[in-house]
Amino acid sequence: MFTIKHPWNAKEQEEVLLVGLFQEPKLSGVMADIDEQLLGHITELIKDGDLSNKLKSINKLNTLNQIGTKRIYFAGLGKREELTYDRVRNTFGRAVQEISKEKRTHFSILLDTFKSDQISMEKLAHAFSEAAGTSAYQFENYKKKSNEPQKRLEQVTVYTENSEVEAGLTSGYAYAKGINLARNLVNTPANLLTPTDLAAEAIDVALEYGMEYEILEKEDMEKLGMGGILAVSQGSDQPPKLITVKYQGRKTWDSVVALVGKGLTFDAGGYSIKPALNMHEMKSDMGGSAAVLGAMEAIGRLKPEINVMFVIPSSENLVNGSAMKPGDVITSLSGKTIEVRNTDAEGRLILGDAITYAKEQGAEFIVDVATLTGGVLVALGDCTTGALTNDENFYEHIKQSASDEAELLWLLPSFQPFKDMLKTSDVADLNNATGRLGHAITGGLFVGEFAEKTPWVHLDIAGTAYSSRASELGPKGATGVMVRTLTTFVRNFKA
Repeated sequence: MFTIKHPWNAKEQEEVLLVGLFQEPKLSGVMADIDEQLLGHITELIKDGDLSNKLKSINKLNTLNQIGTKRIYFAGLGKREELTYDRVRNTFGRAVQEISKEKRTHFSILLDTFKSDQISMEKLAHAFSEAAGTSAYQFENYKKKSNEPQKRLEQVTVYTENSEVEAGLTSGYAYAKGINLARNLVNTPANLLTPTDLAAEAIDVALEYGMEYEILEKEDMEKLGMGGILAVSQGSDQPPKLITVKYQGRKTWDSVVALVGKGLTFDAGGYSIKPALNMHEMKSDMGGSAAVLGAMEAIGRLKPEINVMFVIPSSENLVNGSAMKPGDVITSLSGKTIEVRNTDAEGRLILGDAITYAKEQGAEFIVDVATLTGGVLVALGDCTTGALTNDENFYEHIKQSASDEAELLWLLPSFQPFKDMLKTSDVADLNNATGRLGHAITGGLFVGEFAEKTPWVHLDIAGTAYSSRASELGPKGATGVMVRTLTTFVRNFKA
């Protein structure tokens, strides 16, 4: 998708050129050269307020054949010293969206016009590459198509003097592919993405990058005693799947990191049925598995030297004559018994079995990702992912990765009174639903009961996996949240 060139000159025949414009007393470098070629019109337009250099402003200028480039898009960057990674990434996204509206298949960028002391050129290139891949994303919906051929961005020429740019473009493109894979999975209707389909998607990625995979069927789960996932799937005609993919980036299978993603391809709540309003959005209840598969795609492309296990328990949570009922007692793979107080608290049941299985397969560090609770939206809104952990030193790696990728993350408390609430069943070891108080916390800590002493971080993305608003980095719908954080964590983590 990207071609790197150097140097750029005013005679280059370009349909569209994207440049960065900082708020500075006068133009410098290549921007001053372009201004000179255009007889000072850029300076004049800025002075008159017709060309904005404010952050995220995008302005188009037709050069009227004064130089080889026909159209220049100016991306406002604000003050150079105030430019941050997320601000420049969002600006790139907005610029690509504006260029895409013209149905361009190719454009060029003077990447060095965006550089600042706070952001390395490799990171800047990563931001651009990722934004170019994600901002113009559109889900292939099921509306009747017109006969007009679709034009999409296919190629970008990057002009730069810096040798670090190629690595950044490569990594950013890998992240974008992972994010868009996650978005596609979450956006797909539940009748077209069953647990069987989700397993097939995982196998496709595994085969593409030479990873080992295993799919446990219902019969396998019965032999092993996976009471959690079996109980949740009882209400559906679709068979459950336990998907495991292993990426071996080291010579020996040790120091294994497990990424575990909740894969409820549809959640009606079971007998504790959800309200009809907005239930159609429950196709997104497999957002955790989508994040894990998106990270698997990016990791497969980038090939870090680390061992990773991707584990996805997948089922539907529906209602029929065989569905689990409030008051049922089930025995999990770990041997712990669970009283089902609420059938809509099902994600923690399937995650418990998946985490136990990951440990049995050699996982020494565990990160689970799940659209687990409505309580996390009440606590943290729709912009912040909630976290829980049993090991704050391990959590710091996730926290730093989220910070590096500008994904908002907040650690919730794990105080003993919350843990005690899980032990309030009169008939079983654990109670799967302790009520409204601290719901996001107790839900996550329930999952942590199965991690036990293995270093573990829980990420509740119920508020962040799906958005009702468009942004500079994509349309409304699935966001692909945590693909960035998980991928960066895996690339940087050293046990």
